[in-house]
Amino acid sequence: MNELFSIKDRVTIITGGYGVLGSSIARYMATQGAIVIILGRSEESGRALAEEIKAGGGEATFFKSDVLDLNTLERNKKDILAEYGRIEILINIAGGNVPGATLAPGQPFFDMKIADWEKVTNLNLNGTVYPSYIFGEAMAQQGYGNIINITSMAAYSAITRVPGYSVAKTGISNFTQWLATEMALKYGDKVRVNAIAPGFFIGNQNRAVLINPDGSLTERSRKVLAKTPMKRFGDITELNGAVQFLCSDAASFITGAILPVDGGFSAFSGV
Repeated sequence: MNELFSIKDRVTIITGGYGVLGSSIARYMATQGAIVIILGRSEESGRALAEEIKAGGGEATFFKSDVLDLNTLERNKKDILAEYGRIEILINIAGGNVPGATLAPGQPFFDMKIADWEKVTNLNLNGTVYPSYIFGEAMAQQGYGNIINITSMAAYSAITRVPGYSVAKTGISNFTQWLATEMALKYGDKVRVNAIAPGFFIGNQNRAVLINPDGSLTERSRKVLAKTPMKRFGDITELNGAVQFLCSDAASFITGAILPVDGGFSAFSGV
């Protein structure tokens, strides 16, 4: 059996682990033998997912957390290390846009509420930096580990109407490269930091922007697909393989990389 892509028995923390993307990756990682630790604020949702994974034969547990609270994250780290003795993978998924942070069509930037800007930039940027700061220290001390961040097509070129989200995701791309360099130079080649950049997937947060109430595509959707050579939206499960690859020994010489999973969107000029 080829073990190059194996993540079996690797203690894997997933922030935002019961959201649409987080739960998909959590379920998949568990099927591949990873020990899945779900972090989030909702005990009901987190425990339900952990029980579902265990019922399917996987190993999972939930820790109540808040990616914007350093003290809570520090307690999570101590509890996880006490139970498992190591932290091998961190997947920073907590984030997404927030109500009020998307400009309406035709709405000028100068009408944007700064409070909404601060919410979305704080959640997406610091919601990745803070867990990396806390759990990455454990990886540095043990001399190995993988951090996977989630950036966006909005970090490649300007996407209208989502200024705060775009800026935060661009920051995550830069932070990924910075932290990858920091870890490799100071703690060796077995502590790696990479990111995936999802293209366009239809989920709860963007459904109203991409799909009309009657099920037809919005104008924004048509623009997205016109710039996507594969001419379709992605399926959320199509991110799983990229995550596993970057976490596995198959990617042992890859750090600071941002891997687009986008149907060609980032490669296509549109002409």
